[in-house]
Parts: sequence; C-alpha cells; structure tokens
Amino acid sequence: MAQQERSARTRAAILRAGAEVFAELGFAGASVSKITRRANLTLGALYFHFESKEHLAREIVRAQPELVMSPAAAGLQGAVDITLEWATRLTQDPLLLAGARLVMDQEYFVRSEEGDSYRQWAGVILPFLHEAHENGELRPEVDVLTLAQLMVNASTGAQMNSQLDSGRRDLPDRIRQMWSLLLPLIATEECADRVMEVLRRREGDSPMIDGNQA
Repeated sequence: MAQQERSARTRAAILRAGAEVFAELGFAGASVSKITRRANLTLGALYFHFESKEHLAREIVRAQPELVMSPAAAGLQGAVDITLEWATRLTQDPLLLAGARLVMDQEYFVRSEEGDSYRQWAGVILPFLHEAHENGELRPEVDVLTLAQLMVNASTGAQMNSQLDSGRRDLPDRIRQMWSLLLPLIATEECADRVMEVLRRREGDSPMIDGNQA
C-alpha cells in the first residue's frame, strides 16, 4: 500500500510539473528534462508512468473535464454553470492552464482515434443540453450537438483573446457576455430570463457547484 501511495504521488507530481511546463512553454518548448527538473524527479520516474512527452500531454488533456466540478443545476443552467466554473478555475489550476495552452498543439500528440479536446468538451456539455431540450428550455429549431460545438468554440476563442488582453483575468466576464448574447437566441423567453437573472445575481462570484467532480 505504501508503495502504491508513493507511485500515485510521483505520478501526480509529474502531471503537475508537466502541466506547469506545458502552460509556460507550450508543447514544442517543453522537454522531458525540463519537466523532471521541475518535479525534482528522475527521467526513469517519468518514463515509468508515461512512455513519452506526447503520452503525458494526452493525459493532461484527457483529464481536463475531471478538474471541473459538476454543476448542481440541471439543463441549460447546468451548461452555463460548467462553462463559468471552467473559466474561473482556469486561472487557478495548472492542469487546466496546460490544457488551454495545449489546445493549439493537439496535432502533435493527439491520436486521431482518440478524438481531440473540442469533441471531449462537447461531450461534457451535451447531456445538459439534451436535458434542456427535453425540458422544453431550448427553442425548437436549436440542434443540441451544433450548440455544444458552438459553446466549445466560443469559449476557446474567448479564452485565447482573454489571455492576450488580460492574462485571462477577465475570462469569466467574457463567458457571461457570451451567454447574455446566446441565451435570447437559443432558449425560450422564460428560460432565458431565468438564467440571465441567475447570471446577474452571481456576477463577480463563482458558479454554484456541488462537491462531486464531473
């Protein structure tokens, strides 16, 4: 048991060090030697857990949704909350920061059969949108898959622009602005008004979440 705990701690340390180095230098600028120096571990320890830099980057991207807390709300409110939780946590969690940096370098390490992070995040949001559709919260002409893809693309673009303008400090505000424009177009009037009221009440705060991870 003690050996398993040490192994788990070593793996976590490599993931965190890798995330920090990828976030700072990007995929091309990072190297396994820089990552092991940051983790204060040997190359052998890294290669025991990850067969290559590409494998480590894939694991960081794969773990992204697990780092965002599952929203307490359901339906469209849940979809809104998970994007705001992601935007808030992005400035605090090195693994999420690394994912944001690596999103532009995925062609170097993501295998085609695995799917990229865009499809991964769309898959996270889809259940909330399906629920919103079933509950009559969305306008009848809205296609939930197209909407999920649009949300991921818009959030990614907001993240990139926010990084350039403010070091991502204003990212939650940008995501709120995105929703204030989208809601009247995709939701019924009653649902749009309800979600907008929640957004106004929470402005400046993190979205309400429960204690379970997605």
